[in-house]
Amino acid sequence: MLFLKVFTESVRQAMAQLAGNKLRAFLSLLGISIGIFCIIGVLSAVDSLEDSLNGSLAKLGDDVVYIDKWPWKDNSGDWWEFFQRPYPDHDDYEALKKNMATASLVSYWTVPGSKALKYRKNSVEGGYLFVTTYEMERIFNIEIEKGRYWTPGEYNSGADKLIIGATIADELFGTIDPIGKMVKMGGRKYQVLGVFKPSGGDLINPLDFDDAIVVSYTNAARFINLKNRNQYGGTVGVKAKDGITTAQLQDEIRGVIRANRRLRPREDDNFALNELSMMADALGSFFGVLNLMGWLIGGFSIIVGVISVANIMFVSVKERTGLIGVKKALGARQFVILLEFLTESVILCLIGGLAGLALVFIGTSILNNFMEDFSIVLSLKNALLGIGLSAAVGVLAGVIPASQAASMDPVEAMRS
Repeated sequence: MLFLKVFTESVRQAMAQLAGNKLRAFLSLLGISIGIFCIIGVLSAVDSLEDSLNGSLAKLGDDVVYIDKWPWKDNSGDWWEFFQRPYPDHDDYEALKKNMATASLVSYWTVPGSKALKYRKNSVEGGYLFVTTYEMERIFNIEIEKGRYWTPGEYNSGADKLIIGATIADELFGTIDPIGKMVKMGGRKYQVLGVFKPSGGDLINPLDFDDAIVVSYTNAARFINLKNRNQYGGTVGVKAKDGITTAQLQDEIRGVIRANRRLRPREDDNFALNELSMMADALGSFFGVLNLMGWLIGGFSIIVGVISVANIMFVSVKERTGLIGVKKALGARQFVILLEFLTESVILCLIGGLAGLALVFIGTSILNNFMEDFSIVLSLKNALLGIGLSAAVGVLAGVIPASQAASMDPVEAMRS
């Protein structure tokens, strides 16, 4: 009951401060609003980016190891060594597929360059040719929006059938159903088997198929010299069996590739084993820097807000000195006076914090209207963090003025 009376009085006094000194209160709370806006805005953006990142990793699979020429981590110091390495090729794929006990799937792919695709009078330039083995669909959980994937028979025979990306399909066929249509590529006729589902706004997607023209390795090997591993490059992806860690998978991959390339025991690996988690770790460090910047920028604004609110509270104490003396003379204890002014300070800061959260909500809503594939969400966790931070700032700003009010001598206070 006592706290309710103190809280009610504090709310009344806080509203009186806002109503009686509008400009002063606005300028004082502006620092807190800007601080909360900077901190919670950055945290919301980073959390949304991390959620998109985790969604991308879940879609592509975090149990896949990529064998490549270049490591995905920082390699600036060993650039020449990595440059001289051979690219993974179909022979590496065959060796892994034959000898891996810890792998559930092995796939190889390469991108020989861009190709033009023609259908009747329409043509599309700049689509990239993606040559892959049969396992690619399952290793990346790729979704086909229309049509289907190759059958084992079509793949093994190298049938002239391809799958295209959503952008290629829209530009080449428009409203026409592309499934089963015959198109020309490099003087050869191909039947369109399927259309990949649009990739969307995945934060990490090493295989964006929207502009892809995908043909089977068995088909492309008939008219492209894919045996020259360094001409077009290539990558091998290996997916672990259930219960197998990526560390175990990497150990076996390393042994199989070294044996296939006839590396001596003392020779270094001439290949890199990469995981999507490397990208996640690198971006995680970047997100940490963004968070730190948000706290630093917002922290300076909050410091200004603390000083401003403390100034309001000192003025409030001075204006109500006589009233404080009367209350103490009538028996009000120190902690009641202390609680009254602290609560008033917290309420003022909460108003500023709520204004900052409102700015975050408005800002994210405006940005989301311009971003189709990515959205920033003000989560409940960040909203509660903003409210809690505002309350803490209120305690910090009001503790000295409240202590000063609570320690006043009642006789001296009534005389002033």
